[in-house]
Amino acid sequence: MSIAFFVVPLSLIFQCCKEVINGTIKAKNLVDTLPIKTPLLVLDTLDYNFRLNLLSNGDDAGKWPTKGPYPLPGAILPFFRIVAFYGNLYSKRMGILGEYPVDEMLEKLKKECQNWEAVDSIFPVKPALHYIAVTAQTEGINKNLRMPFQQIEKILSLAKKIDALVFLDIQVGWSSLEVEIPKLEKFLKLPNVHLGIDPEFSMKSEILPGKQIGTFDAKDINYASKYLSKLVKKYQLSPKILVVHRFTKNMVTNVGSIKIFPEVQFVMDMDGFGTKELKKSTYQRHIYAEPVQFTGFKIFYKNDTKISSKELYTPEELLKFIPRPIYIQYH
Repeated sequence: MSIAFFVVPLSLIFQCCKEVINGTIKAKNLVDTLPIKTPLLVLDTLDYNFRLNLLSNGDDAGKWPTKGPYPLPGAILPFFRIVAFYGNLYSKRMGILGEYPVDEMLEKLKKECQNWEAVDSIFPVKPALHYIAVTAQTEGINKNLRMPFQQIEKILSLAKKIDALVFLDIQVGWSSLEVEIPKLEKFLKLPNVHLGIDPEFSMKSEILPGKQIGTFDAKDINYASKYLSKLVKKYQLSPKILVVHRFTKNMVTNVGSIKIFPEVQFVMDMDGFGTKELKKSTYQRHIYAEPVQFTGFKIFYKNDTKISSKELYTPEELLKFIPRPIYIQYH
């Protein structure tokens, strides 16, 4: 078990000792006198392992659950499932987050969270707004567009209404994570804000985003993880979550070299749209076959149902996957 350290005022310690000596309180109740805002946090490793085994869903190949360091106390995964709405408030075409009026969108998100909890109550659901904070473009020097901080602050205010997490997603274009992530530190240092990075729009040559599928190497991903790890240590935060999108092999190279830190929880999110058969095979080839830590699954309300509405995966169906995804994203 790992323990989070905290600072207790000396005046409080002296007062407690004085009361013990005077017999007014018992030593076993000392912790009851500590300030409420400085709780003693301990990671329940038994529950952690139990939930990892549930997510592995009886994998007989031995790939899942993965082995790695325990997270710091306060970790969200695998104690909760995350259900996120993806998109950008400036566009109705980039995802459901910007497609509907905000109050209607939040109600739809709450409904999806309820649907998941109804079929898998062992994993309470945390809602999330997965916001594209840097969008790939075909114009400009870096072939990307950074959203104004005012827009990100609006996302934070919306998340507060339903006690939701926030993910800031980066499409680097011709830029790099080393350039783009530090510009968002103002928000990433907040306890409820996490990070997503999209290899699809990371162009390693002078090809325009959208003309070819991009890529991140393990060294790119490790930079993002190390950056988040340093933020957690610097600001004494609970673990951050890093989501990496993937639907082809070359989108993420040298997967075996991806590093896992106690301060960062890693999700490989199965992106891409299509029929159930196509999406399941993609999940098996690129998510199941190359384990990292946790898995996610992206559902496209429109693109997945171009052939038939029956092609939209339900929570019951996704819970049959090996491993079961703990992060669900709706587009």
